[in-house]
Amino acid sequence: MKLINYRNKWLLALCAFLIFPMGQTTHAATVQNNFYNVVMQDGADPWVYKHTDGFYYFTKTTGGNVTIWKSAQLTTIDAAPTTVVNTGCCGIWAPELHYINGAWYIYYAKDDGDNVNHRMYVMENTSADPTQGTWQYKGQITDSTNKWAIDGTVLQVNGQLYFIWSGWEGDTNVRQNLYIAHMSNPWTIDSNRVEIARPTYAWETNHSPNVNEGPQVIVRNGVISLVYSASGSWTNDYCLGLITANASSNLLNPASWNKHSQPIFQSGNGLYGPGHHSFTKSPDGTEDWIIYHTAKFNNSGWNREIRLQKFAWNADNTPNLGTPVNPNAPIALPSGEKSIVRYEGEEGTFGGIAYASQSPSGSGGMKAGHIDTADSYVEFNVSAAAAGQYILLARTANGTAGGNWSNLLLSVNGGTASPFYITNKGWENWGLSTARVQLKAGVNKIRFSKGEGYGELDFFDIKPAN
Repeated sequence: MKLINYRNKWLLALCAFLIFPMGQTTHAATVQNNFYNVVMQDGADPWVYKHTDGFYYFTKTTGGNVTIWKSAQLTTIDAAPTTVVNTGCCGIWAPELHYINGAWYIYYAKDDGDNVNHRMYVMENTSADPTQGTWQYKGQITDSTNKWAIDGTVLQVNGQLYFIWSGWEGDTNVRQNLYIAHMSNPWTIDSNRVEIARPTYAWETNHSPNVNEGPQVIVRNGVISLVYSASGSWTNDYCLGLITANASSNLLNPASWNKHSQPIFQSGNGLYGPGHHSFTKSPDGTEDWIIYHTAKFNNSGWNREIRLQKFAWNADNTPNLGTPVNPNAPIALPSGEKSIVRYEGEEGTFGGIAYASQSPSGSGGMKAGHIDTADSYVEFNVSAAAAGQYILLARTANGTAGGNWSNLLLSVNGGTASPFYITNKGWENWGLSTARVQLKAGVNKIRFSKGEGYGELDFFDIKPAN
């Protein structure tokens, strides 16, 4: 047994040497177990579901359909393969993907082009994999009032199903309340709607209309925590509040729900308007994580990005979300995710007028920039132990005048260059650009050259796609 263990350790060491060879053939690379918590440089209303097959199924507001990303890891969702589910027109908001009683269900808000007509709808797929098979339209899901409704989610507790959503009390946009109703099956409400929360505190009513929306539920030791978004989603004041109930109580009785007087997650560390989240587990199931959107920059309104961080628990079994983590400080990868290989931008080979310069918020205090002319580039020799598809995740910035997206041109081994898109957040306000690249065994040349607009590179990470 000892000989086998020694042999395994030697093989691991050899593999590490093959993947990260020393010498002049490759640029300096380091093995890292951290990331900077942007996981998608554009998007809002993130929902992620960790299934028993080990995959994460992710969706977000795309506006015209429901798109599903399928990823084996949380931090690589942006580069995951996608499947589009057609929903028809219009205003498709905040879809969620649930697995209930052996089938998949998508819940989403839709209208006919007029926001006044937003209602909740549901589709079903009985395939084992929601990116396969056929999605069947099950129709509108509503209570008897049939009022404006968005942000529907499902609570499964004690063998019962409940639908929770954000809606109007009447037919005009005065405020958004939270409602609950019982479900007889995953596409049918069979009780009256019951109001369990409305905006009342100053931090919920500081913009008009007043908003309680984006309800998400997580249950721990018999305590239901309903974490919701409050205030104006278009403002820096957007935040998360908490309502609790005992799982054994009558959940259709408003008195069973207790709203906390202070937000539990709000702007901080230079990040603004965190909200409309979902909860999930690390790949090995030992950690709890929240995925949420924030404004891309101060007062950016509905121009948002998606972030991810670990959270803890309070003694009363409610989530302790803390504050949005410092965007310029690395955090540990979710437990069970494999290490990445990092190449610092300033350590590449530069051409044209491109060069390395100081970066106050860069990972090593330096960055690759000034890729400003057609002949400018930064290039890296990257080693791969085996041929195959890899995920490239780059910490990038774009402050091009006018606020438009930019791109660098990404090429591998002298092949056709493809646009590598960078959202516009301002210089030194780093985001995440991703790509799936095909590498050969041995040394590969990865080049970033001038594209549309301007972009800078702090570093990029490489990890196998499978």
